[in-house]
Amino acid sequence: MGSGKLLLGVVAGVAAGAVLGILFAPAKGSDTRKKISKKGEDFIDGLKEKFEDFVDDVSEKFEEVKEDVSGYAEKAMPNKGK
Repeated sequence: MGSGKLLLGVVAGVAAGAVLGILFAPAKGSDTRKKISKKGEDFIDGLKEKFEDFVDDVSEKFEEVKEDVSGYAEKAMPNKGK
């Protein structure tokens, strides 16, 4: 099993456990709905942050590869600009 699938499984399990814990806690319905909404917002915010970090990492790697390829191209064709 890939680490991505394992991480997704763990995150889904934690989210499901949190929701079930809130649902079975003795509280008024309106309080429970607020708690569920807050947990959902926190979960979505966390996912957004992780996605933004992932996009930043991919962008950095892309720039590194682009610079490497440009360097190799300049070495391979030294008379190109002359």
